[in-house]
Amino acid sequence: MGLCAVLLICLCQAELVRVWAEVHEDAMRGTPLQTDVDPSGFHRTRRDQQTPHRSRETREKPAEGGRGGLDINPLSDNTTQIVDSLKYYRWQSFGPTDRRTEDLWVDLNALHQSQVQIHGILSNAHRQAARVALSFDFPFYGHYLRQIIIATGGFIFMGEITHRMLTATQYVAPLMANFDPSFSRNSTIRYSDNGNLFVVEWDSVRLKDRESEGPFTFQAVLHKNGTIIFNYREVPVPVMSINSTEHPVKVGLSDAFMAYLLDSQSSGVKHRTIYEYHRVEIDITKIVNGSAFEITPLPTCLQHTSCDSCLTSNLTTGCGWCNTLQRCSDGIDRHRQEWLEYNCPEEAKGTCEDYNHVLPEGSTISFNSSSPSPSPSSAVPDEQAVTRDLQTGPPNAKITENTAIIAGVVAALVLLVALTLLAVYYINTHPTVAPPFYLMQRRTNNYWPSMKFRNQGCHSSYAEVELGGHEKEGFIEAEQCF
Repeated sequence: MGLCAVLLICLCQAELVRVWAEVHEDAMRGTPLQTDVDPSGFHRTRRDQQTPHRSRETREKPAEGGRGGLDINPLSDNTTQIVDSLKYYRWQSFGPTDRRTEDLWVDLNALHQSQVQIHGILSNAHRQAARVALSFDFPFYGHYLRQIIIATGGFIFMGEITHRMLTATQYVAPLMANFDPSFSRNSTIRYSDNGNLFVVEWDSVRLKDRESEGPFTFQAVLHKNGTIIFNYREVPVPVMSINSTEHPVKVGLSDAFMAYLLDSQSSGVKHRTIYEYHRVEIDITKIVNGSAFEITPLPTCLQHTSCDSCLTSNLTTGCGWCNTLQRCSDGIDRHRQEWLEYNCPEEAKGTCEDYNHVLPEGSTISFNSSSPSPSPSSAVPDEQAVTRDLQTGPPNAKITENTAIIAGVVAALVLLVALTLLAVYYINTHPTVAPPFYLMQRRTNNYWPSMKFRNQGCHSSYAEVELGGHEKEGFIEAEQCF
């Protein structure tokens, strides 16, 4: 508290000096400079003036009834189609005889042991999922992700909100099926991250209650540029023959957005509903031993960072610019709820000229009222008048103001460093005194929170991920189903 008070005093002194310098400057100047032009030199359009107020009213409305429940529904046909429309991705398949297939496979056995992580829980569990952090930002449907959730069922959950129905949408699924790695000690789920790609391998995993049909080995590779690779080394049975009664069977990609909707049965209660807006479905008949799929991302509206590129780019279509959010979108992505709350559909109907800052008309009258070719004698007095207005008051006042601010900041920093060194010296020389002893007790070596899974029972859905728990031999403990 004492350090904060001293720092506050220094800043107050600097502010007082600055105010004194401004008053002194005004006194030396005599009369203030008069102008009819907006001090900012710009004006905003009517759209700019109305939208923030309207958006603020929408944003400040409290959510009624709390968070409510969570539903997962497809979009209606008049909104979008859940098909591989080649709007977000295009994919290409490679057979066992293609040279490209061997190049796409990532041989984890050839890497150093320290570069490959075997997940101890997932390798010995059924219907479990674990969160893993990426070392790079991975673009998925134009959204950059830094965390993913690996599931035992042959897929990666890419959503930001975890729930028990992870298989519904927002996934990267090389082969989503009812795999049970806990059946065999040879079944493992391992991954590797080298900063440019992240690879997950389901190695020698078997289908639940169909273990005798043989092990499956396949990979999902996430490249830093957004490219996704599906590699298949061992597929003992055709994918079409895998039963989807107990667990969905999917191959491909999917994404969705979340919206808050009022419950028709209970008034005032909002439910979080997830809408799947796009899906990439891979031809499962092409999945055989030694096959691979390369899924390449296509440009999206979200990649544009300015109004001009958003509306004029030939790489994307249907994009609109929301000046309030400074975002380019077609309205169908993970930010749809925010897009609607800030009235972006109306803003997207405008053009870039609606948001460009232009000088007011009054500021150009003095230049246009004279003749087209003014004489040198008439131009000189105007230039001298402008010079006098800009140079009123001595320049020493400005220098005094800057010097006072810099001196105050430097003094505060020097005092902060001195007090810090004094505190460190006091703690080291008096370790048994109450404050240092309390700090030493509060010190811990576990800086990162571990995760465990809440035991929800052995049902068809996946367990939720939550913070807490303890680590054991580098792995995360989880409750098992019996």
